[in-house]
Amino acid sequence: MPGNSQRRGRRVTPKKGAVGGTGGKNRSSLTGKGRTLPADERPWHKGYSGTEKLPSKTAWKQEKERRAAAAEGRAPKIGQPGSKDTTWGGGGRTRGGPAAGKATRGGGGGRSGPRVSPGRKSHPPKDAPELLVGRNPVVEALRANVPATALYIAQGIDVDERVTELVRAAGDRGIAILEISRAELDRMTGGVLHQGVGLQVPGFAYESFEDMLAAAVEQPAPLLVALDGVTDPRNLGAVIRSAAAFGAHGVFVPERRAAGITATAWRTSAGAAARMPVSQVVNLTRAVKKCQAEGFVVVGLDADGEVDLYDLEASVGPLVVVVGSEGRGLSRLVGETCDLRVSIPMHSDVESLNASVAAAVTLAEVARRRVTG
Repeated sequence: MPGNSQRRGRRVTPKKGAVGGTGGKNRSSLTGKGRTLPADERPWHKGYSGTEKLPSKTAWKQEKERRAAAAEGRAPKIGQPGSKDTTWGGGGRTRGGPAAGKATRGGGGGRSGPRVSPGRKSHPPKDAPELLVGRNPVVEALRANVPATALYIAQGIDVDERVTELVRAAGDRGIAILEISRAELDRMTGGVLHQGVGLQVPGFAYESFEDMLAAAVEQPAPLLVALDGVTDPRNLGAVIRSAAAFGAHGVFVPERRAAGITATAWRTSAGAAARMPVSQVVNLTRAVKKCQAEGFVVVGLDADGEVDLYDLEASVGPLVVVVGSEGRGLSRLVGETCDLRVSIPMHSDVESLNASVAAAVTLAEVARRRVTG
């Protein structure tokens, strides 16, 4: 018995012998992987030119894939130019996107567009559904006949007169009423306070700018309204409502950095968005120049404008009224493109009016001049 057999905690097994070597079999695991290949030398990268010599391991994998593809009668997934989707960022949907049928912004199942790199935001398509939440907003949207596809009710919520009204209104209009768990509604709304209800509304169908302009030109006295960077959807809805009330033939807004037709804008317009052609343009300055080429006089609303609204003689002819944003007014390029800068006379020390109020005052004066001649 090795060691002191009488000692507590004594060793009862023999000592471990020397560990044998590997004979150099694992020597390759200690070597480095070499330099990091640049993009144009990576076969899996979109910047790969296809002329560089492939590493032996990569070439073997690609050859194996080609043989498997040839045996199955399909195109190879790797190693062929154009066979792999290398479009990153931009629109589309991520692989872990929302499940089909969920009322989220850009809802829909599966991959239906280019991949999006991790950490990069995927912009939903224009016609993606929107989820309007809150009991009062949902009730007001149903009262204004906002188009809707589904009404979501959380299980176990307190039923009051607003919930009763919105359920009755949705049933009368044939809108699907779905009862889901509160946790599911929380996930669909991204944690926004929803008060247990959500209304899914489809994306707004915008009018083509060329079609809207062509239809306006056929009118005896065409009138269009352009919004230069108005970001509040309530202001957009109010302008559309005023444009419909005072005889305008269309409204156009920029696609970027500006409000679009959402459920809030639709509700504010009191249904006028269904009757008034609304278009989105990529470049507002270019769209304004197209209107000028068709014979329109473009006037921009500016507190420091050189022409008084009540002296605007161009009101009786083809006219485009450009309304600036809530904070900075007209942008520099759009302001320089306008034929005239028009100011609204005020009898107090108020610096400026709200964008939708200024548009309503201007359109009312234009309508008055056209009636009186």
